[in-house]
Amino acid sequence: MTRTLASLFGPLQPMALAEDLAAPLLALAIPEGGVGGSAPSESILSAATEPAALAHGPTAGPTVPDRFTVARGLAVVPVRGILTPNMAQYERWFGWATYHGLAETLAHLAASEDAAAIVLEIDSPGGLVCGIEAAAEAIATAAAVKPVHALVSPLAASAAYWLASQASEIVMTPGAVAGSIGIALTAAAHVQPGANGAQIFEMSSRHARAKRPDASTEAGRAELQRSLDEAEAAFHAAVSTGRAIPAAELAARLSVTDDPQDGGATFRAPAAIRRGLADRSETRAAFYARLTARTAPKPRSPSRAFAARAAAAAALARS
Repeated sequence: MTRTLASLFGPLQPMALAEDLAAPLLALAIPEGGVGGSAPSESILSAATEPAALAHGPTAGPTVPDRFTVARGLAVVPVRGILTPNMAQYERWFGWATYHGLAETLAHLAASEDAAAIVLEIDSPGGLVCGIEAAAEAIATAAAVKPVHALVSPLAASAAYWLASQASEIVMTPGAVAGSIGIALTAAAHVQPGANGAQIFEMSSRHARAKRPDASTEAGRAELQRSLDEAEAAFHAAVSTGRAIPAAELAARLSVTDDPQDGGATFRAPAAIRRGLADRSETRAAFYARLTARTAPKPRSPSRAFAARAAAAAALARS
């Protein structure tokens, strides 16, 4: 029986994930024998900038795709797939980003003299909440050192938007989608015998009732809600700081109605820009042309000594 990625995400895991947009990824089959996919980094810049040479980033192992490329002073970091703390298998199989990998990469690029600016090229419906704050902080720290541009091409939802919000600017390609700011989880409780006829009871020690909240009880739901609200508060605080949106205004900006509780939607570029969630809309080619014009090394003028030698050589050739 083929197992899909959805089977690896159990209940009671707080997720910052746009589930409808993640459905095609969750339906992917787990590769047999860990056969890896192709590395994502080779084609990131080629269509837009056709770099002559690429400097590849460090990897988590010999079979993990490169985590970034550098060309003409511009470092490009793919942020793809369902985001997890440190699932190296997803990096190996699909080239998906992990929070651990992003934190390492941004720290490296922030200190690198080869990278004048950094691009987070984002195509992700989000992922787990656990571990995201370290990656978000690494992006914010790098953005304090050099420009960090988030390119939504074409999706930055939920956890992926959390990361994007820490960049110096957010650019959305035509038709791109961003938002889904909120946290969710799936909880289940055994209310009848299982398939083998046995009633299943889940218990925790006397002083660890919150370890396994019972979603069928009011107390259990209250504990789950507390956990969700705590994660959402961290998400909102990050967006508020990263996007310079007053915390008191954020919930209203995210709502699709007059009720601030009706947030969690995704938005296309015009609405996202209007709400302060993005800065501009730009084609991918125009985006990279604009940035490489700033970061590409300027041609050096020949020195006077070189010019004198060249003139002498030309004169000798004519004689």
